[in-house]
Amino acid sequence: MLDAPAARPVAVIDRLRVEFRTRRGTIVGVKDVSFEIGPGETVCVVGESGSGKSVSSLSLMRLVEFGGGEIAGGRLIFDRGEGDAPLDLATLDQDAMRDIRGDAIGMIFQEPMTALNPVFTVGRQLTEGLRVHRGMSRKEAEARALELLREVRIPEPERRLKQYPHELSGGMRQRVVIAMALACKPKLLIADEPTTALDVTIQAEILALIDRLKRETGTAVLFITHDMAVVAQMADRVVVMFRGEKVEEGPVGQIFAEPKHDYTRALLAAVPKLGEMRGTDAPAPMKLVGQGNGAGAPVRGSDETLLRVENLTTRFAVKGGLLRRTVALVHAVEDVSFTTNRGQTLSLVGESGCGKSSAGRSVLRLIEPHSGRIDLDGTDVMALNDRDLRRARADMQMIFQDPFASLNPQMQLAAQVAEPMRNFGIGGSEAMDKVARLFDRVELPRSYMRRYPHELSGGQRQRIAIARALALNPKLIVADEAVSALDVSVQAQVLNLMLELQAELGLSYLFISHDMAVVERVSHKVGVMYLGRIVEIGPRRAVFEDPRHAYTRALMKAVPIADPNRRTSEKDLNFKPIPSPIRPVGHEPEPSSYEEVAPGHFVLTTDSGY
Repeated sequence: MLDAPAARPVAVIDRLRVEFRTRRGTIVGVKDVSFEIGPGETVCVVGESGSGKSVSSLSLMRLVEFGGGEIAGGRLIFDRGEGDAPLDLATLDQDAMRDIRGDAIGMIFQEPMTALNPVFTVGRQLTEGLRVHRGMSRKEAEARALELLREVRIPEPERRLKQYPHELSGGMRQRVVIAMALACKPKLLIADEPTTALDVTIQAEILALIDRLKRETGTAVLFITHDMAVVAQMADRVVVMFRGEKVEEGPVGQIFAEPKHDYTRALLAAVPKLGEMRGTDAPAPMKLVGQGNGAGAPVRGSDETLLRVENLTTRFAVKGGLLRRTVALVHAVEDVSFTTNRGQTLSLVGESGCGKSSAGRSVLRLIEPHSGRIDLDGTDVMALNDRDLRRARADMQMIFQDPFASLNPQMQLAAQVAEPMRNFGIGGSEAMDKVARLFDRVELPRSYMRRYPHELSGGQRQRIAIARALALNPKLIVADEAVSALDVSVQAQVLNLMLELQAELGLSYLFISHDMAVVERVSHKVGVMYLGRIVEIGPRRAVFEDPRHAYTRALMKAVPIADPNRRTSEKDLNFKPIPSPIRPVGHEPEPSSYEEVAPGHFVLTTDSGY
């Protein structure tokens, strides 16, 4: 909270109205929204996609005009301090705004790949603002850039400065964007969903970093998020938005303890909380506000093994030199073994770069494993030739993280869901009948069959991706971060849908995620990955209620809890930098060996590097 109540607010949004002109007429993005942010205060604006929370922040930066918006009313007062009179940003021209952006107001965007320029190195992009706004020499700016990369916990920062954005993982790119926003020590930091794409450990450290910066420099923070656990961890005050309007505002403790508005209550009810499944053996759909009077029955599955993976190893070549020879190997997946039962879910969790997505794609042979054995319902997947593998793909499907990228923007949704059937010789009215039934099953109106992907929200697009994955009645679905980009209530609905389909159709899921609370909700078994190896694996209850490996315990400790009274402090976070998975050609790591600490609960005894 503010130490000096009399301190002048850094920013005041006063009766803001933003309009978008479209071919169908004028759409009001934000109407009559007012709130203020004091020095050293964090105000969290929460709400779902389309609630107007990002539009409010883009208005403060005067970037909303570049997206077809127009500030149709209200004032945006910003106090730079330094003896200057407060400015109304709504009336400034774009030249004056250019001096403020990146200097007095820093912004962290949600999507790091669009916030970074693909043709410039990380070093060039980090030093640019320092040289323009702070007049630093090239050498000074590079030294500060290096310091910033260390602050946001990027391993091998000297090497990263020379790399391009496409050479970094998503989590790493987001840390570069955060470093850029912090570079000039801004008076106001606007963070728009800055940790959505980040792992739980990195998220915890980034939140602690923003919090420390706020305390040390008095920076005001406007934090936009749909993650209520992050709100509980960060906020002093909370502004709840719904359909372009502010519906509730108050101190964080009050909003969580006594939410007044129905929408705030529904938002809090949809949050999966770590520890919620304590004492239960099987996952069950969540109870959601306005959806009946109770959660669904537990999904038990069967004891019959569907997928058996043994000693799976996947490596990628690192090319170098004039002749592009292989100079080293990335050990992405190292000697991984697990089994999944029919009608059950095995979740793989871990940080970016731990090998969980590579393991999932290796199982489907979307990337070719280096060695190992994959048995799916009696079929040796590794022994299949291209033609037989294509046929076997009917039994194993994938749901990707970004539904927009995995859908064709130029095809109607019905055609996209029918495409896998057409590939396997099912066409005409038979395919369309099945598509209509799949739309019913994923709870989308049949009228949507003629729509295109851009006409749907993120959650609806992910339902289309699920319908398409179900088209061939698969036995196994690999869900790679399938709900991480969704709003909390939409995420809860999609997870419930996945559990209901599992109970109904006997589906098995290989669920890949970095969200520990979601994993606890949906899993029968959990494997924790670190640096390419599974360091701990066992029944969900055993791993969550009795974590034995040091890395698993660190991962659990980093999870923000949707309760402002249980905040994690920076001293609780004690993560080691993640070592590089790159090894010289010819390096053969020792095989993975495990100790069974309880029935079915195994912990790695080989040195995992943690």
